[in-house]
Amino acid sequence: MAEWKDGIAKLTLPTPFPVGDVNAYLIKGDKLTLVDAGTKTEQSWESFKSQLADLKFKPEDIEQVILTHDHPDHVGMLDYFSPGLSVFGHQLNERWVHRTPEFEKEHQEFYEKFFLQSAIPEQYFVPSMKVMKKTLVFSCNRSLTGTILENDIPPALPGWKVIETPGHAQSHIVLLREKDGTMIAGDTILAGISPNPLLEPPLPGETERPKPLVQYNATLKKLQQYPIGLVYTGHGMEITELQSLIEKRLARQHDRAMQVRGMLEGRELTVFEVCKMLFPTVYERELNLTISETVGQLDYLDSLDAVSVREEGTAFLYTAK
Repeated sequence: MAEWKDGIAKLTLPTPFPVGDVNAYLIKGDKLTLVDAGTKTEQSWESFKSQLADLKFKPEDIEQVILTHDHPDHVGMLDYFSPGLSVFGHQLNERWVHRTPEFEKEHQEFYEKFFLQSAIPEQYFVPSMKVMKKTLVFSCNRSLTGTILENDIPPALPGWKVIETPGHAQSHIVLLREKDGTMIAGDTILAGISPNPLLEPPLPGETERPKPLVQYNATLKKLQQYPIGLVYTGHGMEITELQSLIEKRLARQHDRAMQVRGMLEGRELTVFEVCKMLFPTVYERELNLTISETVGQLDYLDSLDAVSVREEGTAFLYTAK
């Protein structure tokens, strides 16, 4: 049963995704604020209404929504709310939550080119694009009311502060309550698993794709500079020992990258070949996620100047330095 703790109530909502349930949060501020909005399914909406009733509220009592990031399991249920409800988030949410035909075309062209650069066989192209489109069915279609950026005080939430945390998504932010170090983290860090830094097309006005794992490592190191106590996460349980968990995650990721570098000693491999070696039993079933992870490790090694890359035809070939 949902209950209040220091002005925050955690709502755990079902999703159709392998990650399982997603957490949304109510904050008692100058306005009743919902942080993240679950997935666009009737099951999620009914669970949401039931948990709100436990707190003596109904959906129309919510006065604004703040998004930690644009992924469908965090934004989809917005379509069940009144069109007049105020929704705030980083400006990079907009192209995902209010998708245009132009962006969908750009999105598909980016991945088609990326698959060629990764030397992914053509038989995987159509299934992978179908998986992406199927996932977006559970998202929403509405615009942001306004944007919030680094160090902003979120609307109607005095005492809270926005920190930009790109990596898992380019649009990702967290909310920090400065008086006690309480953080609502979305998927920036999770207690049980390490979030997958997901590939995205180039940002508006740019031509190079972001390097999400490199960004994610920088985000974790950035959070170490803040006096953070209790962390409310987007999936699973709360975190109380953030600093030690960050150190463990950074060390584990570095070790993983060194494993990839070992694969590249004395030979050249494509992204797809590395992916198959890293994930021999799941790469076909979870190609989009495993390719994202593989590229992230290669980007990280490149940032350390530990690999070299050259183009051969449309494909990129990597080798250890």
